[in-house]
Amino acid sequence: MDNRENYVNPLTQRYASGEMSYLFSPVFKYQTWRKLWIALAESEKELGLDITDEQIRQMKQVLGNFDWEKIAGYEKDTRHEVIAHIHGYGDQAPEAKAIIHLGATSAYVMDNGDIIQYREALLLVKKRLVNVMKKLADFAEKTKNIPCLGFTHFQPAQLTTVGKRACLWLQDLVLDYEDLCYRLEHLPLRGVKGTTGTQASFMKLFNGDHDKVKRLEKMVCGKMGFQEAIPVSGQTYTRKIDYQILSVLSSIAQSASKFANDMRLLMNLKELEEPFETKQVGSSAMPYKRNPMRSERINSLARMVITAELNAAQTQAAQWLERTLDDSANKRIVISESFLAIDGILLIYDNIASGIVVYDKVIEKNIERELPFMATEDIMMEAVKRGKSRQDVHEAIREISHEVTKKIKIEGKNNDLIEKIIDDKRIGLDENTIKDILKVENFIGRAPVQVSDFINGVLTPIMNKEKELLENKITIINV
Repeated sequence: MDNRENYVNPLTQRYASGEMSYLFSPVFKYQTWRKLWIALAESEKELGLDITDEQIRQMKQVLGNFDWEKIAGYEKDTRHEVIAHIHGYGDQAPEAKAIIHLGATSAYVMDNGDIIQYREALLLVKKRLVNVMKKLADFAEKTKNIPCLGFTHFQPAQLTTVGKRACLWLQDLVLDYEDLCYRLEHLPLRGVKGTTGTQASFMKLFNGDHDKVKRLEKMVCGKMGFQEAIPVSGQTYTRKIDYQILSVLSSIAQSASKFANDMRLLMNLKELEEPFETKQVGSSAMPYKRNPMRSERINSLARMVITAELNAAQTQAAQWLERTLDDSANKRIVISESFLAIDGILLIYDNIASGIVVYDKVIEKNIERELPFMATEDIMMEAVKRGKSRQDVHEAIREISHEVTKKIKIEGKNNDLIEKIIDDKRIGLDENTIKDILKVENFIGRAPVQVSDFINGVLTPIMNKEKELLENKITIINV
C-alpha cells in the first residue's frame, strides 16, 4: 500500500537524519539480536559446550539476510516477537537451530539489544552536540567584542557582548556534554542473566560451575564492546537506566530550547537573525516577514523530549518485582522518538549556529537608546569627584530622567537625557566628559576576556579531545 495512505512518523520523514533513523530500524535491531546470539554461542562453545564451528559459521553467514514474510508469519502464530525471530534465524541456519538462544530468555536479546541501540544513538548525539559547540564557540570568538544590551526580566540591563551571551548557551551544552560522556562511560550491558536474573539456566548448562557462568557473561560483554554488565538484575535491566538516558536527552533539549527562545526574542529586536535561504518564505500572508521558524521548531521538538523524561520516571516507578511488561510498548515509542527528536533538534541548532546574522547597527541603536539611563550612576560619581553634592546631583538626575522617561513612553519622543544632563548646571559636566563616560567599553566589564578564557580553558580542550567528530560543513535541513 502507498505510504501516502498510512501514517508516517514526521520524525523520520522531516526531522531526524538517516543515520539516527537507521539505528532504530528493524534491520539494525534484529541484526543486533543475531550478533548477540552469535556472541552467546561462541562464548558457550569456548567454555566447553557442544557447539560446532559449522553452527556458528551458518549463523554468521546469514546475519544480514532476513525472510521478513516468514518471520511475520511466525509472530502471527506465536504472538511472540523473539520466538518468531529464533525460528526465522533457525530456518536460515538449520545446523544451528538447536543452539540458538541456548539458556537465554527473551530479555537477553531485547534488553541487551536496546542498550546497544542506545549506546550507538548516544554516540551519534555526542557527535551532533560537539559540532554545535564548535560552531557556537567560533561565533562567540568572532563576536566577543561586540557590545549589546543585556536583559534581565527582558528589560534592558547592564551591557554585555554578543559573544559573551553565546557563551551562556555554550555553558549549558558543556554541562550536557559532560553528562553524556559520563552516561556513555558507565552504560552497562544487561548481560547473561537468565529468566529472573539468577542465571539458573546457565548454571544447569555448565553443571553448577559458577566460574564458567561468570566468565560467560564477561565474554559476551567483551564481544559486544562493553566493559561490564549491570551487576544484578531481574529478568530485565533496571528501567532506571532508561530514565538516566532520557534525562540526558531532556537536558540537551532544555539547553537547545533556551537558545531557541533567546533567538526568537533577539530576532524580534532585530539584533540577530537565523540564516534565511534565498527562496525561503517567512509567511504565507506577509511576504516581508522572516519568522524564527527554525528556533520555533527546536522549541516544539524539545517540548516532546523534555516531557518524555517524566514518562521514563513513571515507568521505572511502576515496575513489578522481577519483570512486568507494561514498559514494553511504551518504551518502544518513547525512547526511540526521543532520540530521533534530539537528532532533529541538534541538526537545526547546528544549522542556525553555522550562520547567525548579527545586525551591528541595530544593536548600536538599541544601546544608544538605553545607555544614558545606565550611565547615570557613573555621571553622578564623576560630578561628585568634581566637587558637587551627591544629593543635589542625585535629585537633578532623578528629575531629568523621570521627565525624559515620560516623554519617551507617553509622547513617543527620542531619548535626550544626555543633552539635558549636559545643560543642567546642578550637575556641571561638559559634553566631552559625558562622552568619555558613555563609551560602551566602560560598561561591558570583563565580557570579552571571559569569552576568551572560557573558550581557551573549557571549549578548546573538549574540541581537541573530540576532533575526530568535527565536521567542516554547514548542516542542511528541511526549511
